[in-house]
Amino acid sequence: MYSIGQVANFLGVSRDTLKYYEEKELVKPKRDDVNGYRKYNQFDIHDVITTNFYRELDIEIKKIQDIRQNKSLSELEYVLEEKEDKILEEIKYKKLLLKKIKSVQENCTKIKEHLGKFTIKEMKPLEVKGEITDYTAYNEYEVIRKNTENIKKAVTLTEARRVIYFDDKGIKKDNFIIVKNIEDTEKTPEGKVLSYPKCLYTVIENGRAVHDGKNMDQDVGERLLMFARKNGYELAGIAYINILLTTYNEGLERVFLEMYSPIN
Repeated sequence: MYSIGQVANFLGVSRDTLKYYEEKELVKPKRDDVNGYRKYNQFDIHDVITTNFYRELDIEIKKIQDIRQNKSLSELEYVLEEKEDKILEEIKYKKLLLKKIKSVQENCTKIKEHLGKFTIKEMKPLEVKGEITDYTAYNEYEVIRKNTENIKKAVTLTEARRVIYFDDKGIKKDNFIIVKNIEDTEKTPEGKVLSYPKCLYTVIENGRAVHDGKNMDQDVGERLLMFARKNGYELAGIAYINILLTTYNEGLERVFLEMYSPIN
């Protein structure tokens, strides 16, 4: 026989937890006739271990009480199947969250390596899934929710691209598309595929915390054309811009963007 303190010690639970289990009649240790102290036998200890397992699965106390009163295994099997489905869904969500974290970490590296610099880089194939008129067209965000990997109910813009059409005189027009990375090479894409093996690539900074929030399109365009002419590149007259990361400086946003401009 063991005291409540001994059980609490070797099972790693608090005395209050054991008293709570007793209050809910999930464990029923006998009392010493002389001093009234609780005495736990091996069956009581097994009850505590089993209850701890159910609680770790986040099964509510009332359901544990029902399981203890039910002679059939079917109720327990049903409860466990429910919990299995929930845990598998949480694992799926955690994997997605880790994928997003990894992506943001990679974006931080891109910013440090490419901010304000031009280099030659491939724009990996993307499948066009939809179009919106602007980042601020919130009533059109249904296409984003349907075609991006969202974290729970969060709407993200990681798969949105601004597309700019330009020539030597400046910007002719722009629009916004929703894309997905083509990861399964055996599956035929349903939508249009964008693929450019050779682009001028750079990372630029925008937002209210920099340049007083002024539009940087003209400045970036001029630097892009200047670099292309200096190095003998013929641009295709189109650029794809993607939001990498948003940080803040004294409450004002700093938005880091990556730009791919295909070379003919």
